[in-house]
Amino acid sequence: MPKPPKGARLGSGPAHERLMLAGLAAALFREERIRTTETKARRLRPVAEKLITTAKEGTIASRRRALAVVEDRDIVHKLYSDIAPRFADRNGGYTRIIKLAPRKGDAAPMVLVEIVEGAAPEAKPAEEERRRRLLRRRGRAGRDSGREQDRSEEEPEEATPAATAAPEPEPVEEAATDGGVADEEESPVDE
Repeated sequence: MPKPPKGARLGSGPAHERLMLAGLAAALFREERIRTTETKARRLRPVAEKLITTAKEGTIASRRRALAVVEDRDIVHKLYSDIAPRFADRNGGYTRIIKLAPRKGDAAPMVLVEIVEGAAPEAKPAEEERRRRLLRRRGRAGRDSGREQDRSEEEPEEATPAATAAPEPEPVEEAATDGGVADEEESPVDE
């Protein structure tokens, strides 16, 4: 029989707990600072620190291990490109827990979990971020629409040479047609 981990259980079972911690870790890496209960923060800290340590390796295998926990590719990319390089010279202690006032309503002890060392990278404008996420959710449809826009931009460039080339063959074809008609009309004049 598997032995449950130390500490408080979160959620209804182990699978739900793993998903909850993965979601908290994703939020922590996205925002670099989250507000949660003390119990969840204490369970989140080892998960987040192991993911940052894994990201410091920088290999494809380590990226796949991180994707097994946090399934959002954008967040894993941020973890590898922005967060892990900040801690290249640090051997642990990547997160900090700061106690806050109890939550109104049920008086649960609240804390602020944040990533230590270095300021957060400059945030992109909200509208651009929203558009990028929407395109990622659409998946291939977003990529195809981008390709179609690229093609539509290329078509006017291709259409301009084609338009200049098109009138040249037309007079040749008209001349051949008119030539036959003209011969018939000119033949009675020649007689």
